[in-house]
Amino acid sequence: MPSLVSPRPLSCLDWRNPRVSRPSCSSLREIERVPAGGDVRPELRRSVPQFPAIREAKRVVLVRHGQSTWNEEGRIQGSSDASILTPKGESQAETSRQMLLGDSFDVCFTSPLVRSRKTAEIIWGARKEEMIPEPDLREIDLYSFQGLLKHEGKEKFGSAYRQWQKDAANFNIDGHYPVRELWARAQSCWSKILAHEGRSVLVVAHNAVNQALVATAIGLGTGYFRLLLQSNCGVSVVDFNPQPKVSSPHICLNRLNQTPNSPIAAGSSGGRKTNKRIILVCHGATQSNTEASFPNMGYEPMNMLGVIQSQKTAELLLDLKMNCIICSPRIASVDTAMAISEVQEAADCLGADCMPRYVEVKKMLDLEVEPVLQQPRKNSMETLIGKSGSLYGFDDGILTELWNQSKKAWQSLLHELSSDSETERNVVVVGHPAVHIALIAHCLNLTVEWMGSFHLDAGSVSVIDFPDGPSGRGVIRCINYTAHLGRWSIPVTRATTNDEEF
Repeated sequence: MPSLVSPRPLSCLDWRNPRVSRPSCSSLREIERVPAGGDVRPELRRSVPQFPAIREAKRVVLVRHGQSTWNEEGRIQGSSDASILTPKGESQAETSRQMLLGDSFDVCFTSPLVRSRKTAEIIWGARKEEMIPEPDLREIDLYSFQGLLKHEGKEKFGSAYRQWQKDAANFNIDGHYPVRELWARAQSCWSKILAHEGRSVLVVAHNAVNQALVATAIGLGTGYFRLLLQSNCGVSVVDFNPQPKVSSPHICLNRLNQTPNSPIAAGSSGGRKTNKRIILVCHGATQSNTEASFPNMGYEPMNMLGVIQSQKTAELLLDLKMNCIICSPRIASVDTAMAISEVQEAADCLGADCMPRYVEVKKMLDLEVEPVLQQPRKNSMETLIGKSGSLYGFDDGILTELWNQSKKAWQSLLHELSSDSETERNVVVVGHPAVHIALIAHCLNLTVEWMGSFHLDAGSVSVIDFPDGPSGRGVIRCINYTAHLGRWSIPVTRATTNDEEF
């Protein structure tokens, strides 16, 4: 295993004893100046990230550590270093190693905590490149909470524990605001990561700090804590591309929480059980997707790759008890929806451990965004959604029209999710990647400006959980999941030439 580079002296908190605060730390003084009430409607406030200028495109792959002993026991870990990987956690790390085996990385930054460092060593394998322990990548500092079983935290701290569960952004313990401190630390981490000359960077850390890294990269405040899931060994990818005449790079979330296990497996969201879910399925590839051109967009059927992708998605969703499939009227979306429905009906013939079931397919006109995207674009840009999977670079008028139309679709989908008396309800939505990007932004209560901050590939799956029901805030379980596509999957990282953007 490559040896870890000696860490720099800690400037703010001693991660071995997070209760020891050093008053000379300017970032903590700035945090203390935040009003006691915290963010005002943080979901509507955009903090435009200010990052160092970069000369070349940079891709950062974030991985959470595998299951730890305290994960298994249900203890509050924080930045304590008392838990280690379980055998399951080591197996998860090995799966992540296999997932990233063909990818080249220039450097690995890792949390110094043993559960994260061990995960990094397993994933890094025989690579000779540098591994750098970064103290600011340690998990959130939770002070007196650390080491307690969750029921002990509830019994011992009462109202403080309830605030940690319900209003983490304003949670205060031992004179600290842990989530605010974490956000400041994540911002600092990005400056160090971007200052490194490597173009492809692996970061292995923890649940909360990886959430903060994703959020601060695209300008989301502390109110988004627990809304961007990071499962054990889940992989998230953030792309940084230089912008002409602008110092700060353009930042795009390429994927969120691609996990070793299926994204539709039963589980909790932010520690809460969820029975309401929207699954966003991008239709399979068409010739227009492949060539990054737009004539007859959506009118032509899927090409052979698209047919394979739709079948793979149908297999992924086979064990999901879905209530209905809603799709765009365009042929690629309809064919993908029908493939999913047909596999559900043929469940017993396929040897699946479930009964065959008929699933209604409904067409929704507001999901049909292709006519909007076919309008003339500024600067005749061609490297847009069809090629790059991003809406970055579209004319403001086109984005506004897409935003308004997708808002109607989002409201209809929430109504569909709440229109049944059943406890469990899963709605599958099939459409063009552009409309799903807009739906994700609506789910997060963002504004039209954020649509260039997300990336989706043809055939990908994104999952939104509603632990508080459709009237509550959606929790993003994953974005742009492609592992189910097997050998046809979009790789987590791509080999690039010196002048090619990610």
